[in-house]
Amino acid sequence: MSNSDIVLERLNKLHPKIIDLELGRVERLLEAVGHPERKLPPVVHVAGTNGKGSVIAYLRSILEAAGYRVHVYTSPHLVRFHERIRLAGKLIDEQHLIDLLEECEQANGGTPITFFEITTVAAFLAFSREPADIVLLETGLGGTFDATNVIGQPLASVLMPISFDHMQFLGDTLGKIAANKAGIIKRGRPVVISPQPEEAMAVFEAKAAELEAPLYRYDKEWRCDGDLKTSLRFSDGRGPRLFPAPGLAGRHQFRNAGCAVAATAVLDGFKISDAHIALGLRSVTWPARMQRLTGGPLVERLPAEGWELWLDGGHNAEAGEVIATMLQDWHAQDGKPAHLIFGMLNTKDPVAFLKELAPHVEDMAAVAIPGDHASLSVEECVAAGAEVGLLSQGYHSVESALRAIVDAHGSGDPRRILICGSLYLAGTVLADNN
Repeated sequence: MSNSDIVLERLNKLHPKIIDLELGRVERLLEAVGHPERKLPPVVHVAGTNGKGSVIAYLRSILEAAGYRVHVYTSPHLVRFHERIRLAGKLIDEQHLIDLLEECEQANGGTPITFFEITTVAAFLAFSREPADIVLLETGLGGTFDATNVIGQPLASVLMPISFDHMQFLGDTLGKIAANKAGIIKRGRPVVISPQPEEAMAVFEAKAAELEAPLYRYDKEWRCDGDLKTSLRFSDGRGPRLFPAPGLAGRHQFRNAGCAVAATAVLDGFKISDAHIALGLRSVTWPARMQRLTGGPLVERLPAEGWELWLDGGHNAEAGEVIATMLQDWHAQDGKPAHLIFGMLNTKDPVAFLKELAPHVEDMAAVAIPGDHASLSVEECVAAGAEVGLLSQGYHSVESALRAIVDAHGSGDPRRILICGSLYLAGTVLADNN
């Protein structure tokens, strides 16, 4: 392990629970280190069930195309913790991260605090000390009691689509989940809202009205659609505009990209042209969000030209719907059969995810997430696949699953293989395929 891994491991033992939603602990530590959250550049705060990371990736790309220095905080990481903290365009370096973590550790004095809480404080310290023009801040879980929700007056809030996830913490109805996410809405500050279920939209509108927060809603104040291969059409109070198709794959990325374009309209004090938006949409990158792997040991195992290997970290029913739409679109374009390599955490619902994908794939290879005690077992994954009618078989690794697919079909026409079910699984794949 690197030195930062050793410190992170110590911090992970400061609280018996991985998730314990309240603000008291993080507020105590922020006070102990001098309230860095009050010394940040303007903040765009993003919450939602799906698409948070993608909309932040688009916003970062657009803002950097316009010449702005952008701090970014996202989670979870895929390969290294450093991915969570981006300082003015660059991932935080090792020694800087160690110094910040140890400063927070010392200030905390051994009192209980969750891993996400103490590392969020470290990120705020980093952002408060490094010059930048704006901070893009992703919630970890929920909104109201999320450790990031200590920003009194964000420049804007963004609410991405709400669906059923983390119900044991956020509530068992869309209304309850939306009410928790709505905690990032602040008095008088603009709120950009992506497409939402009616129940969630009603909650957001009521909260915004209570706090006199201006709304910028999909299908009301702004709209977007487009052609998968060529263009994104966006319209708001300025009228219709045409941009390049988003750089991230999938029909759902038009919604995420459109939300980022919408957000640029409420960033007071920032000068962002259509040319900046176009460049940002084209040049965006965001690993493990329907990412085609084009090199590395796993790709080298593919038998011939035309075979494709894709990676996605989606892990809930809505993500399953999105991936199913992509598989359907791909098959309509080229007719390639598809196969899944699947692993998931035991806190998720594999049946809800897989039932969307089942009609669009030939079979499923099940794996456990390497080194993760919270992974579903291979047997549990196989059972979930069988429950939705998928021909499923277990393997001890992604590599062995890939090898089995290639051995069975390598002499025939090209095929498409998708590794999916968990960002943690995606992270191990990226690390092993490096």
